[in-house]
Amino acid sequence: MSSVTELLHTKYPLVQAPMNWATDARFVAAVANAGALGVLGPNAGLSEMVHGSSAHERQLQAQLDQVRTLTDQPIGINVVLEPDPAPHMNSTLEVAFANGIRYFAVVGEPDQAVYRRIKDHGGVILARPLTPTVANAKAAEAYGADILVATGYDEGGILPQHFQGTFTVVPTMADAVSIPVLAAGGINDARGVRAALVLGAQGVYVGTRFLVTAEAPVAKEALLAGSYDQVDLVSHDQRSLMTPGAKQLAARFKETNDGRAIDQIIAQRGGMLPGLRLGQVDDNIISTNTGLDLIKHGGTVAELVEELMEGIK
Repeated sequence: MSSVTELLHTKYPLVQAPMNWATDARFVAAVANAGALGVLGPNAGLSEMVHGSSAHERQLQAQLDQVRTLTDQPIGINVVLEPDPAPHMNSTLEVAFANGIRYFAVVGEPDQAVYRRIKDHGGVILARPLTPTVANAKAAEAYGADILVATGYDEGGILPQHFQGTFTVVPTMADAVSIPVLAAGGINDARGVRAALVLGAQGVYVGTRFLVTAEAPVAKEALLAGSYDQVDLVSHDQRSLMTPGAKQLAARFKETNDGRAIDQIIAQRGGMLPGLRLGQVDDNIISTNTGLDLIKHGGTVAELVEELMEGIK
């Protein structure tokens, strides 16, 4: 079995999760320069909605051009699997291939054709099924994934559709496949990293904790001031700090149990854009993992990476 650092050509077995609206070239380059794998996420570098594949291609190219002025270390691209004709996914892949990107954080149920396309371009696949199961983990490995991301219900962002926490998912996935497993969900300090390794992971995939670093292009104050008792579900697959707007959505969800309708409301408002990216906290949601009480300070990306990787070779 190749190690995570051998596969990613990084100093540490640490991947920064490609969070929607929450990454840009400066942030990803800082992660790469600190010895981890930085990954450009959906809407990287944007602070407003843009529409059409061509506009997204131009934005991604601009971000990649900027990254290369800031680091010579490896970086990755997020790919969200889409059904045909998949214009956004295909344009993302084409820009990535044209720029020699080798590392792909691929989100969704394993797709043999897409995996083969990435592998044909010399890519390294970090497969992250939104809801990890033994079946889709084995399929990802069979289709050519190099690394599996085992995501527990403790995560921020779009939640798995089961209630297995990271401590349950990680050893289950590690037992199911022979490729390296990264633990994801609620990992906010070095204790979480060490626990993940004991459970069978070979590295970690961290999102929420990076959001409060100096380089992250988001509004950090609410996350730094928040605590777990201020977090609740607003739909079946999203949780948020209880901003005034989120409280209304959470109350509606408890009353109707109609998470799909609430997801549509959140999407119409811009998802994570207004609350997390722009700091318009009152009317919008701010996604977080369940370990918010462990996030006690911000600091730089480099400081966080060293903190998380304390004692890890």
